[in-house]
Amino acid sequence: MPSDNANITLELQWSSDHADHRDAVYLPKANFWRDVYPPGLEALKGLPPGATAVAEIAEWDSIPPRSADKVVRVRPEQFNRQFLRGMQLQPEAGRIYPIGILQGLPGYFAGDYRPALCIERAAEHLRFDLNHPLAGRKLRLSGRLIAFEAAQDERGGRCNDWVEAVTEKGPGMQARDTDRPPTEWPADAFERPDASADERFYNMTRTLPHIDATASGVIADLLREKLPAGGRLLDLMSSCQSHLPQDTAFAEVVGLGMNTEELALNPRLTEHLRQDLNADPALPFDTARFDAVVCNLSVEYLIDPISVFRETARVLRPGGIFVVTFSNRWFPPKAIKLWTLMHEFERLGLVLDLFLRTEAFEQLGSYSMRGLPRPQDDKYAAQTPVSDPVFAAWGRQPGGGDSQ
Repeated sequence: MPSDNANITLELQWSSDHADHRDAVYLPKANFWRDVYPPGLEALKGLPPGATAVAEIAEWDSIPPRSADKVVRVRPEQFNRQFLRGMQLQPEAGRIYPIGILQGLPGYFAGDYRPALCIERAAEHLRFDLNHPLAGRKLRLSGRLIAFEAAQDERGGRCNDWVEAVTEKGPGMQARDTDRPPTEWPADAFERPDASADERFYNMTRTLPHIDATASGVIADLLREKLPAGGRLLDLMSSCQSHLPQDTAFAEVVGLGMNTEELALNPRLTEHLRQDLNADPALPFDTARFDAVVCNLSVEYLIDPISVFRETARVLRPGGIFVVTFSNRWFPPKAIKLWTLMHEFERLGLVLDLFLRTEAFEQLGSYSMRGLPRPQDDKYAAQTPVSDPVFAAWGRQPGGGDSQ
């Protein structure tokens, strides 16, 4: 008889007005007897490892329904600009902040990190929406059984709410609200601590992986799903690793990056060239040359991302896909200021917003994966047992009839 304890992956599927979204989380030691989960997922206990069960979530206590009472007006001085040590924060309409940043708000406290969306900034007041970002949305939750754990005699233990585990700490923040205009980016949004020429910084060859092996595998799995096997691929802002699936062959993989030695060490590239996209965003390729473009772990360094996204659209064939992935690690001197101030899921919303503002892509989507165990042989395993999170957004060139 299977144990009540299992390691599972939960994936939330939902749609916003502009994109389809999938947010996943790994839940170790889930307990079928003690935990709280929606009807439908209990079927996992009778299935073999690798199997999936699905639950439709209409109403669930973990996500209270949207309420007009949670749209509040506060005085500008209630916004604690010193909330984060060493930073002087400013309220901006369209940005998301921890609720605890609002001082003197009845029923909330300074350590409350649930999201609060600033929807208006006026001279004499601020308005915030404190509703859960997923409130009112139709949700579909699937669970994939990874493995059962050995049965053991338990007395007590922690009760997990499976819906809360996958919906807390960010999902929903990446959706743009059609009732309001796009967020106005601050004037210094794309400035960086190190504004010197990028060629100086990237002249040093760096061959260490930028994410752990588990996270790299998550990216590879997603790219296997999204990229056309046998297609022509551009690896934008490439280096010594492309994070492509090993079991998928491509007609060509062209790498464009900043360090020639790193590009030469990349075994997946059939061709490579050096170019600083911050100095010149025009891509040196014919229109509609590629079936797909990927940009892994680098979008946060672009100072003119709209121009780069437009050029990417130009070099894609009709129906071609552009996939952007990132994690929570980067080179601090070269990351744009706005990126460093944002919540992880707010960054995902920024990338989706770039696709939208480019006005050259359709069939937008996003994906996130959090909580997987870090490989035991990773040098940071003792300090950080959880793998680096992975976030991805994509869009397609109109036409071509492709859809994945």
